[in-house]
Amino acid sequence: MRVNSRYSIVLLLSLCLAIQCTKDEETAPPPQVDLDKILIDQLIEVSPTERFFHYILADENDLTYLPNQDPNNPVTRKKVNLGKMLFFEPGLAQDAKDSLCYETYSCSTCHVPERGFLPGRIQGIADGAHGFGYLGSSRVPLSNYEETDLDAQGLRPLTVMNVAYMTNTLWSGLFGAHDINEGTEELWEGKLAEVNHLGFVGLESQNIEGVELHRMSINAHVLDDYGYRELFDEAFPDMDVSERYDDKAISFALGAYLRSILTTRAPFQTWLKGDRSAMTASQKQGALLFFDKARCYKCHNGPALSSMTFHALGTRDLHEQGGVNTSADDVRNLGRATFTKNPADNFQFKVPQLYNLKDYVSFFHGSSKATLEEVLEFKLKAQSENPRVSQDLVSTLFQPVELTATEKEQLLDFLRNGLHDPDITRYQPTSLPSGLCFPNNDEQSRIDLDCQ
Repeated sequence: MRVNSRYSIVLLLSLCLAIQCTKDEETAPPPQVDLDKILIDQLIEVSPTERFFHYILADENDLTYLPNQDPNNPVTRKKVNLGKMLFFEPGLAQDAKDSLCYETYSCSTCHVPERGFLPGRIQGIADGAHGFGYLGSSRVPLSNYEETDLDAQGLRPLTVMNVAYMTNTLWSGLFGAHDINEGTEELWEGKLAEVNHLGFVGLESQNIEGVELHRMSINAHVLDDYGYRELFDEAFPDMDVSERYDDKAISFALGAYLRSILTTRAPFQTWLKGDRSAMTASQKQGALLFFDKARCYKCHNGPALSSMTFHALGTRDLHEQGGVNTSADDVRNLGRATFTKNPADNFQFKVPQLYNLKDYVSFFHGSSKATLEEVLEFKLKAQSENPRVSQDLVSTLFQPVELTATEKEQLLDFLRNGLHDPDITRYQPTSLPSGLCFPNNDEQSRIDLDCQ
């Protein structure tokens, strides 16, 4: 009897243990997913070089290895420093149409660092406007300027961040003698022909044209009264004095500086370089969506998440958002066809970079979207919103995608935070040789900037 009792007790305990083990198995958390390994494997799979470090940006402090340098303009620290001053210098505004705007605007009027090096409003306006407001939000045309006299950009400009990964510049890629413009000499007309025939790459070519277009110049006043002659001499000791202070030298300095503006401190970049805690689990899930299900990588697959390809998406144009000195007939609305004159290229725009998007106030060439949520919904729907761009003209890579609400939040988290460099103002000077207020120096801007 005792044996049977003992046997019953042992059997009962065994049954209890078995039940408890079953319960433990049922309530145990799922195996830990190694998001880092999955993401690394996915990056390798979709990378054009089959290397996950394809996506690591160049080091802005190692100037020798900055990509796409013009052989005529090797980047040096003194050129970068000069270019930084020139980019923010209102003293270059020597050729304003009205004396009221003399020495009041700069390149950074339309490329505000805290706004992703873009305008703080839907459109950049340099000569012919005043005021700055909060981070460039309140730039207002002056009443004594006709609309056609405004130096207003007909398209929302591209950012200058990570521009080192662009071989040819602008939404249409028209500047630059090489790469995608190789063999297109018959298309070079007017000022474009003048600068492209110099044989430079995109940045150097565009900057030469841009200095004149935006009514800027260097003269004895700027060189000697503001102390720039010495800076040019230090940056270009081997350049003949006859051209050391002209538009080409300005362009070379600006080109060197612009190539150094790289968003290397974004969490995704830090993660790529080995710190697996730099991104949250949500951001890693968003990155996985970006490089897989959401198909973003199909176009945005360079180190800067950009490419030198052109696609029609069917976004609306700037004149529809209230842009000035532009219209439905603005040739720039044609995108790549602005340059090629080929109807097959109509409405195809260059693929832009994707860092610091949360600082932007508008998106796409026509500033047609105001938030990242709007951008994402448009991209997922993949339907043209421009009446001139029929659906059959839309890029074949632009396909509808279905994401859950959670997936949308994860993708937005990656785009908004995983790709955000929080220290972008390290690329602006603390003061200028001229002592002028920057980026703007008109009376209203000085008030707005608390700079007197």
